[in-house]
Amino acid sequence: MSINMELMREKLATLRGEGTKEQSVWFRPDEGDQDIRIVPAPDGDPLKEVHFHYNVGEHRGGIVCPKRNFGEQCPICEFASQLWREGVDKNDEESKKLAKSLFVRARFFSPVVIRGRENEGVKVYGYGKRAYENLLGYILDPDYGDITDPMEGTDISLTYTKPTAPGAYPQTNLKMRRNTSSLLEDKEAISALLDSIPDIDALFERHTPEEINAILDEQLAGSRTAESRSTETTKYGNNKSDVDRAFDDLMSTK
Repeated sequence: MSINMELMREKLATLRGEGTKEQSVWFRPDEGDQDIRIVPAPDGDPLKEVHFHYNVGEHRGGIVCPKRNFGEQCPICEFASQLWREGVDKNDEESKKLAKSLFVRARFFSPVVIRGRENEGVKVYGYGKRAYENLLGYILDPDYGDITDPMEGTDISLTYTKPTAPGAYPQTNLKMRRNTSSLLEDKEAISALLDSIPDIDALFERHTPEEINAILDEQLAGSRTAESRSTETTKYGNNKSDVDRAFDDLMSTK
């Protein structure tokens, strides 16, 4: 019996975390043009802002910052701030580089319907600050009204371009359509569609400050305890080879 090549391709996609769009709650734009529609959020906020720390541990999607999101203590914020101050005081660019890699970063999320794939239900679209400012400008423009209105909202034309040079970022262009439209042709089905909006907050694992403290300690110092961290930051500021090793460890993801 010959190898099922289609099955092998599916296995490779699963291994890479790609999967199929129907199986994922996330909307990942295809290269080129596509239309989406932001749907009304239950709490009235269709542009969710979530703050993350990246480059810590094996959390490839980032660690949700307890300080910026929930007003709690954040060991990563504290460590990054201390490392930055020491880098400034000692004119140590490597310490500042490491601190920058740990600083909190904002990402934004909206519930959307993909035109032509309405049967897949509501997806979650994650994007950066530039797209966020663009969307916020449209929402606040009185000429467009409520772009999320299920009956008279406005679709968004999204053009996604993959990077062509090493180190470059993908480019996303968002432009509002000229005409308003209904979310679905079958208006009686709109209510059921809106009931399928994912809980965006529930999509991200929330760690306690104590758990984050342990993750950071393990990443920076192996088996060292939290009490030793202040001496470690001083050592990073005085010894560039230690900074290099710590930075390499933090930047490596699996």
